[in-house]
Amino acid sequence: MITDRVAVIGGGYAGFAAAVTLATAGCAVTVFESARTLGGRARRVEAYRITVDNGQHILLGAYAQTLALIRTVHGAGAEPELLDRRRLRLEEPGVFRLSTPALPAPLHLAVALLLARGWSWADRQATIAFMRGLRREHFRCDSALSVGSLLSGQPAAVIRALWEPLCLAALNTPITVASAALFLNVLAAAFGARARDSDLLLPRVDLSSLFPDPAAAYVADRGGEIRKSTMVNGLAARADGVTLRIGYGEERFDAAVLAVGPHQLTHLLFDGGGDPRASQALNQVAAFAYEPIVTAYLKYSTPLELAHPMQKLDGAPGQWVFDRGQLDGPKGLAAVVISTDLPSTRIGHNALARSIDAQLHRLQPSLPAPTWMQVIAERRATYACIAGLARPAPGKIAPRLWLAGDYTDAEFPATLEAATRSGVTAAQALLRESG
Repeated sequence: MITDRVAVIGGGYAGFAAAVTLATAGCAVTVFESARTLGGRARRVEAYRITVDNGQHILLGAYAQTLALIRTVHGAGAEPELLDRRRLRLEEPGVFRLSTPALPAPLHLAVALLLARGWSWADRQATIAFMRGLRREHFRCDSALSVGSLLSGQPAAVIRALWEPLCLAALNTPITVASAALFLNVLAAAFGARARDSDLLLPRVDLSSLFPDPAAAYVADRGGEIRKSTMVNGLAARADGVTLRIGYGEERFDAAVLAVGPHQLTHLLFDGGGDPRASQALNQVAAFAYEPIVTAYLKYSTPLELAHPMQKLDGAPGQWVFDRGQLDGPKGLAAVVISTDLPSTRIGHNALARSIDAQLHRLQPSLPAPTWMQVIAERRATYACIAGLARPAPGKIAPRLWLAGDYTDAEFPATLEAATRSGVTAAQALLRESG
């Protein structure tokens, strides 16, 4: 059977979503990860002997697949220990505040918009009318429409305070070119059904511990194998199996799931091996552009005076600040996030960290000088979710070869949920073919 021995190439969220699904079905799974730490673009790193992440990620209550997998590998009651769940609250002190009350959907959002601070009455009315219009259209639009065009009738104050930050957080792409269809999918998931779907879930543990590490243990407990620090240099997919090139040797598997970043596909597939599906996937990802995510960690000797662990900043240069002292880190540890390629980030890391420190001092003048600062830049953190972008779908792309990755999910942008959805979809397609 093609599920007797399956290789999963890539030890991130997509790869382990596939591996857990296959292991649950009884497959013998071997996961290959080139790095020493599991998680891919959402992983644990160390800074000044403190465990942090290579980038700050949040989850939404609507991330059903990711939450289901977390329950699978941690146990049904583990969420409160792993995730700080709070009702949606967006606030830039002295400028804007939106907070969803404890009401059923969609009333919770309507009341939040009605009571939002920092907008005129006309701004609030226009925003409520806009959301009603999106509901009537079932959160659908032309695939070629940009978020900027979608928002063309919205007040400038609302775009600046609400829609642009949400777009950058979800799609990591400027609103002028970002896909309105994907943005609406996120809004539909968060606001289209249950009020809990719009909750913010902030990790209380590092991103490797949240899913990839326990997923690796789950796979190993079911007879699988995890090979870290192991680079797969290429592969050959044939009707009778898949041969992986590992170092100077080769190893044969009955099937393989590719769960690597889109820019790494060519390294594995070369010309697609003659299969038109693989060739099409390679051609599609060759057209991708990429967006960075920069996360600056600043450690202060006194606690941050934030009412909530996540707060919006003025964008000069940081966009969001997370108080890790309220989550999983020591008191006084700030994580400041900058999404997309902004001119303010095109400076040295030391200069950028000093600029962010000055920004935090404007927010909290009583802060002392930081004891240390560390900037982590993921230059290819996500693909650019631009309007009309053609992307490969998760699933079979060659004999005995399946594709997964956040860039393959049709509904969500490059998020943890897109990654886990794609991994499960690819694994389920493999299992169906095995019968």
